[in-house]
Amino acid sequence: SCRHRCCPGRNNACWAAGAHRAHCYCDSYCQRTGDCCQDYLATCRRAAVGCAVGPSGPWSGCSSPCGAGSRARSRQVTVPPRHGGNPCPDLKQRRGCLGQHPTCGTAE
Repeated sequence: SCRHRCCPGRNNACWAAGAHRAHCYCDSYCQRTGDCCQDYLATCRRAAVGCAVGPSGPWSGCSSPCGAGSRARSRQVTVPPRHGGNPCPDLKQRRGCLGQHPTCGTAE
């Protein structure tokens, strides 16, 4: 039975005992290989909800006022994945920047 065991992608650890002690699978790849458990479609595919995320926020300021640094931004999960739905993408992004504060390069 696949109850509480629906897995996204190919996952060889996502199995249940099938007929004649053979393994049947509850991962979404089982539809390609034809070795799904008997209740896979009813249990996993109908109930699958993929992750949804909101828009990315603004980029932060450069972490270094002078020279090489980084900026970051993030977004929030609006709908978490359930029952083997698509997983969430990265929620944080980072990119390089060059700090150019007006005081850079001046001697004290």
